[in-house]
Amino acid sequence: MKSYISDSILKSVTKPARYVGGEVNSIDKSSELACGNIKIRAAMCFADIYDIGMSHLGFKMLYHLLNEREDTWCERVFAPWTDMEAKMREHGYKLYALESQTPVDTFDLMGFSLQYEMSYTNILNMLDLAGIPLFSKDRVEGQPFIFAGGPSANNTEPMADFFDFYNLGEGEEMLNEIFDCYAQWKDSNLPRQDFLKMVDKIPGVYVPSLHSANDGFIVKKRVVSDFENAYFPKKMIVPLCEVVHDRVSLEIFRGCIRGCRFCQAGFIYRPVRERSIDRLVSMAKDQLESTGYEEVSLLSLSTSDYTNLFPLADTLLSTCEPQHVSLALPSLRVDNMSLDLVKRVSRVRKSGLTLAPEAGTQRLRDVINKGVTEEELEKAVRLAFENGWNNVKLYFMLGLPTETDEDILGIAALGQKVLNIYEEVHRGRKARRPEISISVSTFVPKPFTPFQWEAQDSYDEIIRKQNLLKNSINRKIKFNWHDPETSILEAAISRGDRTIGKVIYEVWKNGAKFDSWSEEMNYSRWMDAFEKVGVTAGAYAERKYEFDEPLAWDHVDIGVRKQFLIEENKKAYAEIITPNCREKCARCGVACYGKGLCVGKIN
Repeated sequence: MKSYISDSILKSVTKPARYVGGEVNSIDKSSELACGNIKIRAAMCFADIYDIGMSHLGFKMLYHLLNEREDTWCERVFAPWTDMEAKMREHGYKLYALESQTPVDTFDLMGFSLQYEMSYTNILNMLDLAGIPLFSKDRVEGQPFIFAGGPSANNTEPMADFFDFYNLGEGEEMLNEIFDCYAQWKDSNLPRQDFLKMVDKIPGVYVPSLHSANDGFIVKKRVVSDFENAYFPKKMIVPLCEVVHDRVSLEIFRGCIRGCRFCQAGFIYRPVRERSIDRLVSMAKDQLESTGYEEVSLLSLSTSDYTNLFPLADTLLSTCEPQHVSLALPSLRVDNMSLDLVKRVSRVRKSGLTLAPEAGTQRLRDVINKGVTEEELEKAVRLAFENGWNNVKLYFMLGLPTETDEDILGIAALGQKVLNIYEEVHRGRKARRPEISISVSTFVPKPFTPFQWEAQDSYDEIIRKQNLLKNSINRKIKFNWHDPETSILEAAISRGDRTIGKVIYEVWKNGAKFDSWSEEMNYSRWMDAFEKVGVTAGAYAERKYEFDEPLAWDHVDIGVRKQFLIEENKKAYAEIITPNCREKCARCGVACYGKGLCVGKIN
């Protein structure tokens, strides 16, 4: 297949494999298109580079799902890196899809996966590079409908002026309904606006141009109730170049039983639903056979909460080990980690151990409902060190509600305890140098969490806390921290209304893109945009909201009762732990399998 971009340009940019397509298991329907069998041309868009987008399971899964439709050809589109974009603009190339190497401005639908607020400027840049009007109100007959889904889409308002519609919740069933609706509209030869009115009637779809924040319309997220049999492709695209997560990913369950009060994913993906061992092993075999990968990773928010993890690990290892395929278990909780499990997963290949205590003291862990004790952490790292690990990563947050300097110093103390345990385990014998790292991110008050009303620390306070911790950590321990600028912007955008969309537009006009990449991020440019629009980032990020205040995302119903989130916020200040869903149903509002009764239902 000939590339849309000239070979001379491809040879002049980094990783040209990002832009040529043709990967193993990619879908080419050019012959069906030529025969007139394709009624819908769709682009699955990821607002970051190929390396990031091709690491995302949901993106690839929905790509294959749509391509199983006989009337649809779904192709992939990624944001070109800055060198490639410059060449495209210089030589007059438009944004194009990988599979057919054709510009996307003639496609029917373009769907963006919103994974992170700091990618929003990339969306505008991709639309501009495609020659598509940025604002939905400016698009006319014959131009693509631009829509979005994903976790960040649950606050629809910051990007409401740019998207024609949103699909909120889980897309395995909803996307087919949307595409059926489009096919019906296209056959009817109706005006563009009529499609928006039609698609707005699908549960889980929100059309910003048809609604305002105060019109009383509520959109309920979609949930796949039969997760056991939910769509999963037998074949998955194998990238042409190295990507962030280059392996088989098995989503063993969706949702989380824990309810950490800072964690948006733990609430928006409720209720918890598991896949059976037989189904997961079948999925793993299909993927290994069709991709040739050498690692299988179990994907979930908390892998060790899978009900039958030990039997699953044993069964998968019996499949993986003969093929010299390793099994990775990310998202392990330190409170139910065991020596047996550690030994099982390290038989083929031993990787680093990652643990997330999140806070440095037990008091603050109770505030955030982490439910992990220091003793459990110590036991976990001791088991790891005794069984050959020397690489442990510890993740924490700064700026959590009620945090004190004592809590911050507790992070350094916990890191020192881990180092001491390593030295104790290896005392008197030759051992590798321990690789212990502490990474801290800044707390971001996210919508649909018990902390959605909380204020974020100011820039100066974040810097002060980072320096306090930096000066307290043993020099033998590596210390990593996130820049405060990105965290402040993330908070402002994630809690934003439609005014924030004006800020995003202004900062994009001044050259912003790839804002999640440190080498491209320009905080001053963002501050100038806020000033031009007449608002401040602090008005969204540093402000503490009252419980009875209207929130920009109140029109979205994720299934969790707002009153439950308020109750959880109050329990945080009282330092009261809420038991996990298996221990006792907290009556959050979603239908789940815990003890007791839930007041909500799956819609």
